[in-house]
Amino acid sequence: MLLHGLGHRRQAWRPVLRMLDTAHDVIALDLPGFGASSAPGAGERYDIAWLVDAVERFCARLGLRRPHLAGNSLGGAIALELAARGTAASATVFSPIGFTVGPENVGNRLLTLGMGVAARVPEHIRVAVADSPLMRTVARRVLRGDPDIRHHNDVRFDATVLSAGSPFTRLAPEVAAYSFTADTVECPVTVGWGDRDRILTPRAARRAAARIAHARLVSLPGCGHVPMADRPALVSAAIMGTTRAVEQSAARF
Repeated sequence: MLLHGLGHRRQAWRPVLRMLDTAHDVIALDLPGFGASSAPGAGERYDIAWLVDAVERFCARLGLRRPHLAGNSLGGAIALELAARGTAASATVFSPIGFTVGPENVGNRLLTLGMGVAARVPEHIRVAVADSPLMRTVARRVLRGDPDIRHHNDVRFDATVLSAGSPFTRLAPEVAAYSFTADTVECPVTVGWGDRDRILTPRAARRAAARIAHARLVSLPGCGHVPMADRPALVSAAIMGTTRAVEQSAARF
């Protein structure tokens, strides 16, 4: 099961699907509030713990007892929280939130504050600004490992998600404040981090390894915060390496 990041949707995983479905039945879902999935109503609970519960309920409805999980950013945190509950066969996470500290989180907190201002700007103006050459260049630099690669020319910030009360603006403060604090994760874990991640520092990978002592660390050279878009084969290999190790271990017993 593939879990996307904040403000993204299941299509984020499209570059790796064909590689993964050669060995697995693969489910890429829209987290509640994104893509084709609706968020809870205004005033209802909507935080990271609620998302973890929602994904766990979804797995139960499908009869997935302990699926392999892979997640990016917010999706990575959800995968690790489910792993800590014992409801995952493995977790492969890419730049998961929850491991940055102090000054490393300043950018995310400032972004959260800035969203309140942006939400008061008429949407057509926000969209026009986001589609400007300057902001598209900024988006490529922030979101991609190599901002100069030609096939990244269509990358841009989605200004429509910044409306007041949108799922993005409701969840962003939760994401900025979140820390992974689970005491135990027993299933195999792989933590992958792009060496050009400009949203969450790669230094956080070492904290993830300290928190989850048996985790396998994988550096993703040339990758930014959404490595599936930069080097899908490398991301697929990281996921398959984790799932293969679990299945080989089970076969020995």
